[in-house]
Amino acid sequence: MPTAFDEALAALRLTLGPGIELRAVAETGSTNSDLLDACRIDASPQVLVAERQTAGRGRLGRSWQSEPGSSLTFSLAWPLPAAKLDGLSLAVGTVLAEALDPHGRALQLKWPNDLWLQGSKLGGVLIETAGHGLEARSVVIGIGLNLRAPQLDVPSRGLQELDPRWTAALALSTALPPLVNLLRHWRGFDGAAQAAFAERDALRGREVAGGAWSGRAEGVSASGLLRLRDAQGALHELRAGEVRLREVLQ
Repeated sequence: MPTAFDEALAALRLTLGPGIELRAVAETGSTNSDLLDACRIDASPQVLVAERQTAGRGRLGRSWQSEPGSSLTFSLAWPLPAAKLDGLSLAVGTVLAEALDPHGRALQLKWPNDLWLQGSKLGGVLIETAGHGLEARSVVIGIGLNLRAPQLDVPSRGLQELDPRWTAALALSTALPPLVNLLRHWRGFDGAAQAAFAERDALRGREVAGGAWSGRAEGVSASGLLRLRDAQGALHELRAGEVRLREVLQ
């Protein structure tokens, strides 16, 4: 069945070259789930994009629904050792922000995996893994971007607020080549990746609450952990979890 992404995928095949399978479907439950199943059989690089996603997942078990024309949802599977995953979600978010907003800093990054526009969520990254044998492993990177702000109980933003010309196909064509380049050359969350994330870090210098701690965010570590200094001056590092701005909570 033809999809709105067919023309974009044809051009991307030429841009990215051989070795990456690119597919589009009109509807699926979850592109991440589909690729997790696929890469257990075939560990080669794969991309799956859906016009409509009915059972998409976000972090902490949240759902991520998508409708044609209002959002972009796609997943990218890549063979990558588990030892190399520290900081990957931060680097992916940075690449997305730089690709979609190359001339400014309107798109920011909220640790650990959200894209923000004007203090509200515009998109997110979900990273999952599937093993092959005893050693090999694939990473599946799920990406959801709002083109138009969905009607939710929490404030949200859409990419068309930056430029009304954004479409799902254009966003895919813009974001996918630098993401593939990141994975082809990924050696870990090095100093350059940390510096690039810091340029768009939405939490740095702000009072936040996360897990058992609250305090001022002081960027991220070489492992991608959020550094937080409490009122007594002690420095803590958060590996995962929900982080909220304290000014919003008060």
